[in-house]
Amino acid sequence: MITESDFGKRVYYIDGEQLNQFVASSEYVCTGYGYEWEKEGVTHIHFSPLEHSFGKKLNVSFAKENGHHLSDANIKVDIASNGSALVDGTEVTIIPSRENLYKRNKGLIELDILANKRVLIIGLGSGGSPIAVELAKAGVGQFALADFDRIELHNLSRHICSLNDLGRLKTDAVSDAIKGKNPYAVVDKLPIDVSKNLDILEEEIKKADIVMCCTDNNSSRFHTSELLVKHNKVGLFGRAITRAEGGDVFIYRPGQACYFCLLGSDWYDQSNEEITNEASARRAGHIPAYVSAEDAEAFVQVGLGADIEPINNMMVKLALVELSRGTESGISSLEDEFQANYYIWANRRERQYTNWGSFHNTNGMPTIMKWYGINISKDDDCTLCGHKESLATDETFLESLKAMGSGDFSGLNLEDISDTGLQNM
Repeated sequence: MITESDFGKRVYYIDGEQLNQFVASSEYVCTGYGYEWEKEGVTHIHFSPLEHSFGKKLNVSFAKENGHHLSDANIKVDIASNGSALVDGTEVTIIPSRENLYKRNKGLIELDILANKRVLIIGLGSGGSPIAVELAKAGVGQFALADFDRIELHNLSRHICSLNDLGRLKTDAVSDAIKGKNPYAVVDKLPIDVSKNLDILEEEIKKADIVMCCTDNNSSRFHTSELLVKHNKVGLFGRAITRAEGGDVFIYRPGQACYFCLLGSDWYDQSNEEITNEASARRAGHIPAYVSAEDAEAFVQVGLGADIEPINNMMVKLALVELSRGTESGISSLEDEFQANYYIWANRRERQYTNWGSFHNTNGMPTIMKWYGINISKDDDCTLCGHKESLATDETFLESLKAMGSGDFSGLNLEDISDTGLQNM
């Protein structure tokens, strides 16, 4: 059996920014908190208590040179004038300050710019939650998280959260995940239904540099679309088709085609709602009343997390390009690559993707496991951003697909795409 002595010296970690603040202060002694991973020889030391702690909690005493430790402290940290720290002669590992935490990203993205960018993420399911964490890992410094749901068992196979998060508000759990990657991030939590709190949604969209719409209902997308156009804000909409057999991503850039130009003005009707759970499937009439709950459950399964990840990754890439637009960085070239505003992806050749070619043999058809970018033109008759009230047609949309110049999209129609969507991304 492995014992604690097998690990050799204990390992200590301390927050560098908090340490610097103490060194610069006039105090010589202060108290703090240690969180020990028991039987692993690892302790994290903090000057203030964690909102959600882990491991065994210990009392800590910090003392500069000429300072005197509190006698009843479990851990006594000696702070040198150069900012280094020791516990019983063991050097404490200092967690880098904000400017150094993501130094490996330098040259690829402009960290100073991202640290000041604010991202609003609406919906924190299998799409919104990993998107939030990836943006935090890239160095985005400000977030607003909107979702009124709690973590449930059926979320876990595709969500970033774990069994330990069951029952928690998604806003709280995802906020912790963001801070676990970027402790300096500022996170505003909005445990609300945005469609019932339009005043809050509007204020958040006004403050955001980019909006990520990762919801599974048409009402929230409709209101988000309206407010993006009204306030000239960039917004991304991502969806996974039922069982994640494929999906799409749309980006709204002010002055260009809006989400209504893509899907028409009747797509937000409740009867056209996405199928992400039994209730929405029955409401839309896709599951008859006589079908048992057990059989219905098989219909609404949302697919593998690995099938949703390509869609999340595309949304993250597009967001980083937009947030970094106009700066010189390693991803600047993607501004040329991502000129389209609509992107389609297929994971498997089934249902509407049956006629698509295999990954290694196209035969002149669009293939699975590959992104297709399409430029959706602004509709002058769009009911949201145009001048007249009318409906977009299937033919208009399919002509845009064919304009890519390759592939037979005869097996795909607008109804296939708009009827089902992102499974609580």
